[in-house]
Amino acid sequence: MYERISRESEQRGTADYRDRALAGLSGRVIEIGAGNGLNFAHYPDTVTEVMAVEPEDRLRALAEKAAEHAPVPVRVVPGHANALPVEDNSLDAAVASLVLCSVPDVGGALVEIRRVLRPGGELRFFEHVRSAKPWFGLLQDAITPLWSRAGGGCHLNRDTAAAIRAAGFDIDELDRFSYAPLRWVPAHAHILGRAHPVR
Repeated sequence: MYERISRESEQRGTADYRDRALAGLSGRVIEIGAGNGLNFAHYPDTVTEVMAVEPEDRLRALAEKAAEHAPVPVRVVPGHANALPVEDNSLDAAVASLVLCSVPDVGGALVEIRRVLRPGGELRFFEHVRSAKPWFGLLQDAITPLWSRAGGGCHLNRDTAAAIRAAGFDIDELDRFSYAPLRWVPAHAHILGRAHPVR
């Protein structure tokens, strides 16, 4: 299902947001929950290496195929956001793109991302989040338990910016906007930005 809906989502604006999220990155990067590898085509040539971590076997196989056509070197590896196969303080950047909604322990994953970033490194994020409109946020709260079971653990109602700050990051840039990535889903809130770990 994810394969099918992701193709439509790219055409409805998600590809442009991927460009924005990854613009200006350089050096060694880790991507958390790479899915089927749709970010890979958007990395700038200033990136020297991407380690793409993906726990799900089918999506990881698709990501490996996408890596063959990426404009930068991409290595796809099995793993989970809460136990990244990387040494402390070793990477220039981390990317979390439409994944923190589905990580079981989002706080633990962000602390783990902070661990692998070198001093001066940055986190780039592009995520859907709980609406600031009270009525819509309550609707998201109500349907998230069922949605999560059907949608691979996706939570519609997470305050991801607050979670990023709570994990020891300062947010340097934050854009909040709404769009409808699928025809049958109403426009809903997303955030895109960058943060750096507080040392």
